[in-house]
Amino acid sequence: MTRLGATFAHAPRSAVREMLERALARPGTVHLELGDPDFDTPPHIVEAANRAAAEGFTHYTPSAGLPSLRELIAARVRATAEQVVVTTGAAGGLFALLRVLLDAGDELLVPDPGWTGYAAIAGALGARVRSYALDRGRGFALDPAAVEAALTPAARAIALNSPGNPAGAVADRDSLRRVVELAARHDLWVVSDEAYEAFVFEGSHTSAAAAADGPVIGVFTCSKTYAMTGWRVGWVVAPPDVAPLVARAQEASVTCVSTISQKAAEAALAGPQDAVDEMRSAYAARLERATRLLDGAGIGYMRPQGGLYLLVDVSPSGLSSRDFALSLLDEHGVAVVPGSAFGPGAEGLVRVSLCVAQERLDEGLARLAAAVKEDVGAHAQ
Repeated sequence: MTRLGATFAHAPRSAVREMLERALARPGTVHLELGDPDFDTPPHIVEAANRAAAEGFTHYTPSAGLPSLRELIAARVRATAEQVVVTTGAAGGLFALLRVLLDAGDELLVPDPGWTGYAAIAGALGARVRSYALDRGRGFALDPAAVEAALTPAARAIALNSPGNPAGAVADRDSLRRVVELAARHDLWVVSDEAYEAFVFEGSHTSAAAAADGPVIGVFTCSKTYAMTGWRVGWVVAPPDVAPLVARAQEASVTCVSTISQKAAEAALAGPQDAVDEMRSAYAARLERATRLLDGAGIGYMRPQGGLYLLVDVSPSGLSSRDFALSLLDEHGVAVVPGSAFGPGAEGLVRVSLCVAQERLDEGLARLAAAVKEDVGAHAQ
């Protein structure tokens, strides 16, 4: 076989996608693995996209995005349009951004537990990730001291994620301020992933850029907020000298975001926000019902402050989180993501998505609870 490049071949793949593919091969599976809202995109957004297509918005835009959309985003985040780059979702934004920030051999500090994509992107660029521990005793809260302890001379950027995936912890303003100030002292970038900003159940969301002046670059998306995962629209907010480089990095891969999707995003940002409130209320209600079910079954969990997920404690089963997740899928027809996929700090836990209808969530959690008890009984014999 003709030789392939080694850098991308060794990049880790998404454990979420792995579980999805396994689950799709098993008919009748209860899907609790994917963070894809089960709500339809609000009608006024779909109508705006249809209208845009009919009116001829079917050509390229500037690599940084439509000026009209960038103006809307700038007003939302209190920046200038020159600081905004419209990207292919938050994932595309992170990929383009990290191509600008990292060289081969550089380190990206990432939360443990944290989104699996950080390591995949860094690996594809020939960079490395180094984890900093979130405080499990405080619901996986951000711990600035742990971030500082993880620093090495190779560090170039610190990834923050609030509300977090998978734990749903919401970083407080003081912790964010301390991390931004730490980054400034060490000449590092803070990459603030705020994909779940709209879904906070306890407390309030603070953007890292609002917590302190410093080297902060924000990454946002329409995907979760407006149930637009398939539209692939996000944005990066960066200093004026960095944003054009992010646009150039995107130019080299996708040229620009779909014009029709950008017009849909304009309608999302400028239009009514009722659907966002309704989705937030629905997720909160699902979370309450899920925790009551688990309480009744005697199954532990880490209560999230926000986000779209619930970490459930399956350690009494005696299995690793990965072995439990595979067994749960094969023997009970429920797909979840093992906590170990997000870092060693979440071992013993599995991630359950709240992005499913209530009856399916109930059924999946009931089967999960039964599986834990079966394994406990088997180990007791």
